[in-house]
Amino acid sequence: MALPVVAIVGRPNVGKSTLFNKLIGQRLSIVEDTPGVTRDRIYSKCEWSGREFMLVDTGGIEPDSDDVILSQMRRQAELAITTAQVAVLVTDMKCGVTANDYEVASMLIKSGKPVVLCVNKCDALGEPPMEFYEFYNLGLGDPVAVSSVHGHGTGDLLDAVLEYLPEEGEEDYGEDVIKVAVIGKPNVGKSSIINRICGEERVIVSNIAGTTRDATDTVVENENGKFVFIDTAGIRKKSKVLESIEKFSVLRSYMAVDRADVAVIVIDATEGFTEQDSKVAGYAHEKGKACIVAVNKWDAIEKDTNTMDEFRKKLSDDFSFMSYVPFVFISAKTGQRIEKLFDMIKYVAAQNSMRISTGKLNDVLAYATARVQPPSDKGKRLKIYYMTQASTKPPTFVVFVNRKDLFHFSYQRYLENQIRETFSLDATPIVMSVRERDTQDVK
Repeated sequence: MALPVVAIVGRPNVGKSTLFNKLIGQRLSIVEDTPGVTRDRIYSKCEWSGREFMLVDTGGIEPDSDDVILSQMRRQAELAITTAQVAVLVTDMKCGVTANDYEVASMLIKSGKPVVLCVNKCDALGEPPMEFYEFYNLGLGDPVAVSSVHGHGTGDLLDAVLEYLPEEGEEDYGEDVIKVAVIGKPNVGKSSIINRICGEERVIVSNIAGTTRDATDTVVENENGKFVFIDTAGIRKKSKVLESIEKFSVLRSYMAVDRADVAVIVIDATEGFTEQDSKVAGYAHEKGKACIVAVNKWDAIEKDTNTMDEFRKKLSDDFSFMSYVPFVFISAKTGQRIEKLFDMIKYVAAQNSMRISTGKLNDVLAYATARVQPPSDKGKRLKIYYMTQASTKPPTFVVFVNRKDLFHFSYQRYLENQIRETFSLDATPIVMSVRERDTQDVK
C-alpha cells in the first residue's frame, strides 16, 4: 500500500530539519542556523506506534529564486496542500507568532487539509511559558510544545499526526495482480504507453515535460492477466528540478517504485541512453525490483537488418550495472510489441518472486565449491557451511562462512552466476548476504 505523506512546513530557521532528523532517528537533513540551508526536499520513512508514513522535510529559501520570503512560504504551503495527507506547521517559540506564520496557517486552513501545529524550541521541561498560548491565535487548534534538539514532545507530536492519517488497509488489488511502475525521464512516452495498453486516454498526454504531476494507478485486466500500471512523473536531474511541486512529483515517482513489483524503465529511442536514465534505473535496481528497459518511439528510428542488434548491444554496455535487465523495443504510437511487454512483465515478476529450496541451493553450492575452490589468504581458507534463501522480491540468499573477510567479491559473483545459470534466474537482481558463524561453531 502507498504510504501516506506528512510534510513539515514553516518559515526558515524554525528548526524543521532538526525536527525531521529527530523524528526519523538519523541525520539526513543538513542542519545549520542559517535560512535556506535545505535546498532540496528530503524524505524518509518514519514509524510510530506501528504505523509507517513518509516524512518530508521542505526547504526554506531557495538560492536560485528571486522570490521574497513570503512567496516561498506560500509555495511550501501549496506543496503540503497538493501532495501530503497531513501538514506539520513548525513555528518558533523564541520568535513568537510572525506574519509569515499567519500567512501559511491561513492557506492551510483554506485547503481543508489536516494540520498539526508544532511550537518548536520549547527546550525547558515542565509547563510551557505564557508566550506558548499566543500560538492559539493561528486557529489551528491545540499547539504541541516540542524541543527538536532534545526530543521533548516529539511523541505527542507524532500521536497528533497519527490521528489524521488514513486507516491502514491493503490495496484492493489481489495477490494475482502485478503492480508495474512506469518510470523514466520526462517526455519519453510513459503516459502514452499506459493509454495504448488501456486502449483509451486514461492519462493526460502532452509533449510538454512535467504534465504528469502525481503517480496514478490504472487497473488493466485482459487475456495476459491482471495488472496495475502506475504512471509516474518524470524524474529529472536535480539541477533542473526548480519548481517545488515537481520536487514532490519526483518523490511520488520513487514511492511508486517502492510499492511496485516491476519497474518498466522507459527510454527514448531517438535520444538513446542518457546519464539520467542510469539514475532512474539505479533507484529501481537498488530497491531490488524486477526491471525491464522499454525503448519507446522505435517507429521513429530509421532501421536496417542490424539496427536492433546494434542498439541492444549498446544498451547492454550502458546498463552493465544491471546486466540481468531485458530490453524490449516498442512504440506507444503504433502499438508495436506492446503485447510482448506484457509477456516480459509476467516473466520478470515470476523470477523476482522465485523461491528455491535450501536443499537445491546447497547442491549447487557443493558443485560450485568443488569446481572452483574457495579463496584463501595467508594459509586461511574460506569455508562455506551452507546457503539458504531468506526472502523474495528480490531473491535474497544468506551464506554462512567462517570468515567474511575471505569471501572475496569475485567469488561471490561466481556463486551468483552459478545460481542464475542453474535456476534460470536471468532477469532479476539477486542479493547475497554473507554471515559469519560463531567462532565456537567453527571446527
